Amino acid sequence: MAAVKELLRVENDGTLSFGDYTLTSKTKLENFEFQGDLYKVKTFAEITKLEKNGMLIYESVPGTAVEKFKVTEDTVEFVVSGEKDVQFTVELEAGTEYTVYMNDTNVGKMKTNLSGKLSVSAELNAGAEVSVKIVKA
Repeated sequence: MAAVKELLRVENDGTLSFGDYTLTSKTKLENFEFQGDLYKVKTFAEITKLEKNGMLIYESVPGTAVEKFKVTEDTVEFVVSGEKDVQFTVELEAGTEYTVYMNDTNVGKMKTNLSGKLSVSAELNAGAEVSVKIVKA
């Protein structure tokens, strides 16, 4: 998967793609309107962060490229790639249990903290991608 050179874009299927882990300095795009909401992305080699209406919805350390990012009432789905192993955090419903799938493999159930954050680590090799699906249990 290539980095998202536009920093943030809407795909034909109505999902979002964002992040460019190849950048050496922090770059951001603000006030990107999508379905009535305002998005902001900050990205470079060390971090990728997506906010919706001022609230965090995705963050990774180090930086990543994310494609086909889709949030529904009970599910978050996306495909992530980067240069090396990554930890990403998504904002979900506080104190709720979710089942995490990577490349269609159930990697277990996890519970969000009191602020609704769920952090997951993924093994990434340069040029490889991992599909992630997080489903409310």
